[in-house]
Amino acid sequence: MKTDNSLALRLHRGLCTGFAVLLMALPAWPQTDEPEIIGLDECLVIERTDQPRRSAIHLDAIEAQIVTGTWVAPSEGTEVAAVGRKPRTWTAAQANDKGWFNAPALSHGYAFVTVESHTDRIALLEARGHSLVYVNGEPRAGDPYRYGFVRLPIHLRQGTNELLFVCGRGALWARLLSPRAPVFLDTLDTTTPDLVVGQAADTWAAVVVVNATIEPLTRMVLSARIAPAPEPAEKDTDKPDREAAKPERSMLTPVPVIAPLSVRKVPFRVTASAQSADSSVHIELTLIQETDHASTAVDSATIPLRVRHPQQLRKQTFVSRIDGSVQYYAVRPAQPIGDDHPKPALFLTLHGAGVEALGQAASYSAKSWGHIVAPTNRRSYGFDWEDWGRIDALEVLDLAERELAADPSRIYLTGHSMGGHGAWSLGATFAHRFAAIAPSAGWISFQSYTGAAEYKDGTSVESILRRATASSDTLALSANHAAHGIYILHGDADDNVPVEQARTMAEHLSAFHRDYVLHEEPGKGHWWDSSDEPGVGCVDWAPMFDFFARHARPPTTIVREVDFTTVNPAVSAAAHWVSIEAQNKQLTPSRVKVRFDPGRRRFVGTTENVSRLAFDLGHMEPGSRVMVQLDGQQIADIPWPEQQPKVHLARTAETWSVVGQLPPSYKGPHRGGPFKQVFTNRFMFVYGTQGTPEENVWALAKARYDAETFWYRGNGSVDVVSDRSFDAKSQPDRNVVLYGNADTNNAWSALMASSPVQIRRGMVIVGQDRLGGDDLGCLLIRPRPDSDIALVGVVGGSGIAGMRLTDRLPYFVSGIAYPDVLVLGPDVLTQGTAGIRVAGFFGPDWGVASGDIAWADRTTPPVTR
Repeated sequence: MKTDNSLALRLHRGLCTGFAVLLMALPAWPQTDEPEIIGLDECLVIERTDQPRRSAIHLDAIEAQIVTGTWVAPSEGTEVAAVGRKPRTWTAAQANDKGWFNAPALSHGYAFVTVESHTDRIALLEARGHSLVYVNGEPRAGDPYRYGFVRLPIHLRQGTNELLFVCGRGALWARLLSPRAPVFLDTLDTTTPDLVVGQAADTWAAVVVVNATIEPLTRMVLSARIAPAPEPAEKDTDKPDREAAKPERSMLTPVPVIAPLSVRKVPFRVTASAQSADSSVHIELTLIQETDHASTAVDSATIPLRVRHPQQLRKQTFVSRIDGSVQYYAVRPAQPIGDDHPKPALFLTLHGAGVEALGQAASYSAKSWGHIVAPTNRRSYGFDWEDWGRIDALEVLDLAERELAADPSRIYLTGHSMGGHGAWSLGATFAHRFAAIAPSAGWISFQSYTGAAEYKDGTSVESILRRATASSDTLALSANHAAHGIYILHGDADDNVPVEQARTMAEHLSAFHRDYVLHEEPGKGHWWDSSDEPGVGCVDWAPMFDFFARHARPPTTIVREVDFTTVNPAVSAAAHWVSIEAQNKQLTPSRVKVRFDPGRRRFVGTTENVSRLAFDLGHMEPGSRVMVQLDGQQIADIPWPEQQPKVHLARTAETWSVVGQLPPSYKGPHRGGPFKQVFTNRFMFVYGTQGTPEENVWALAKARYDAETFWYRGNGSVDVVSDRSFDAKSQPDRNVVLYGNADTNNAWSALMASSPVQIRRGMVIVGQDRLGGDDLGCLLIRPRPDSDIALVGVVGGSGIAGMRLTDRLPYFVSGIAYPDVLVLGPDVLTQGTAGIRVAGFFGPDWGVASGDIAWADRTTPPVTR
């Protein structure tokens, strides 16, 4: 395979050779005589030098070469050394007649391809089976689950171009296409609602807009109009005309900024009034470029919509508070019998890996006494119902409970496989929300099922990494399950999720739980359906629904005892009338067990690892004084609060006292770590432009890659803007992620000037200590100084090598987490956690001195300022 260009050279110089000049010189739509489609039919492959594992830190000799600038494009037979293992060798591979590369090395390895181009041009890279691809040194999102909708605009330079694919599922398919326009609509990945006969719709949909230019895309508008589908060529004149939907006026929705050479899934408004389900309808979409003098249609597309009867299975859409993206959930409405019936129950059902929410809801027969509601987990693989998948489930639960007027005492949670894990996880984290839960074929945790890194009995740094993943520790929260009934369903012949997962949980529950059932269905595997006989499938299981019918959640007004555990108040802080606001040791279990005596107006209980808590008095008669007895200490005659019915208490040393409301500048339920918490609250990315050309190109490429990754994994839609365009006042109370450091990102002074951790060229400062070097990578989360609720995150480094070190930290993968602050050296890719310089959690006041910060090696102390 002929190549004379180095990926390291692309990474070091590449676009950096005059980025501003490139913007002016390269045509937005260069004409070319090259083929419209370039198939990739040969490559070099190599197995990675580490073992596949779900872990925050990984070993990778090839990535280490890329980071340090020592990578040289390989030839067949080139060896790559591995620490403690045999060297790996690059070998040639050929695509089959369908264009797929199939090689054992691609189960956990790399594929290297070169592409010759006779001129500078823009192409679309369409590939499947990879988790990431370096395009001339820049990371771009992959398609590991082979969804088939990932088509990314890339810049092919004149001469040899290098594509380095990171693969993990045994196969790779890739080709290059010429874009049909500089800017266009891509309907391969849409999110749309169903219309319901007789119900006016004012809702949202989303479509991908492709920016195949080297400029940010601005001043665009999407026009959406609902119209009946075109009539067939031969119309049946014996049938009356029946419009499925009345033609609506066009709705105009501004298109948010789209980064150069990128894609973004763009929300747009949909209004319609469906009249009949007999015919199909569609959305007529027009993408419009606005200027000071005119509006020009750039592209158009039609997107079909389903029209459903009110009692049919349907999709509903909403705008997520995570990132402003459009998500959907599926509803199979209740089918009540008779005219006199109570408020319906709600069954929240979580799908398994690779299953759509619509398919999950379709697996159930309609119930007379409750609605089936299925959220999406943001994608069919999504986040294993953790992280953003967990938030998605809660968003859908809140929406559906309100819109379907469900009985709050009869809310139930179930799920299958990955969704069964979600039932265990959400059921433990938010136990008070559900009257009963029913995991089917569910696994307990990533450690029990996938062998994820646990860092047990590790170094102080590894202990920090383990605590960062505390929200994934299902067993640590299992005491919360005592608040509801549990029905465990599993096939005893399951070869996907072993039945031992169910048996382990049942044995664990037996020590304290008195209201659970374990049913193992003889001879059944991972999935069995109810297509022939309703009520006998592994999700639509009649005895499970009978179990649900015997359980109701008590209203808070009559709850007399609460036993509640959390590992992070920023994720889950409250149960009924008690909330844990702060911990003594962060990201470890905190527990409160309290009884309420309404006659004596007294709370009595004990706490573990709690430094602040609050009692909501909304269930009490106002006016008279309140008494609290905690951990053997009595606080009598607490006056009734004047501002709001809440009593706040804090523990200093061993003494509890009544205090004011938790200051918003402190960590708490309203705002906290660890690092992944920044990717919520309508978060946005701000890339630096004040560094060297090389640093600026890295910042844009990394921000774009993260936005693409969140689109792919989480159906997301993220604002990606430059520091020159970012205006903090116009984006109040939003989480912001900065790419770069204090010397390269102009937004740093407004958002990070007061941070006790500072990243600059050649150094990282942590409190009073300073680490030197231009090869330190850093992740960081801080409170946004101009907001009481928002956060600021940093992805950066002390130099270009350190910045590149963050490129493949998998913070959008569920079960992986990072602490409030993490500083890495390049040896992390060859020595693992020993290459971590600093890891830790800021204190309750977001300080370093009050926090829990671990230094990897104090035998060589950092330089002190």
